[in-house]
Amino acid sequence: MPHRSERLRQKQRLLRQFRVLERRIPSLRRPLRRLLREGSALVRLPIAFTLMAGGLLSFLPFLGVWMLPLGLLLLAVDIPALRPTTSALMIRGRRWTSGRIRRIRIRQV
Repeated sequence: MPHRSERLRQKQRLLRQFRVLERRIPSLRRPLRRLLREGSALVRLPIAFTLMAGGLLSFLPFLGVWMLPLGLLLLAVDIPALRPTTSALMIRGRRWTSGRIRRIRIRQV
């Protein structure tokens, strides 16, 4: 089991991923901040599971794969064992999409 300072570092790393998400999608800023409050676990957990279920049902027209990582991020706020993996996956995913976007822009020029 990680030491207390290690768990705090992992939580801060996870919260940085939320801040990056807020910067990239400003319309998520207010809802995410409400969900990340200390006493919001009773609301956050059902929303996380609902988002993950919606991500798994992404073949339906109104649901998408984007829901799965957001649900995992919300779930990781309350489950410390998920924090390192979720943060790492978000960072890798962000780097991958940034690289793809950069390559597409270079091809268009």
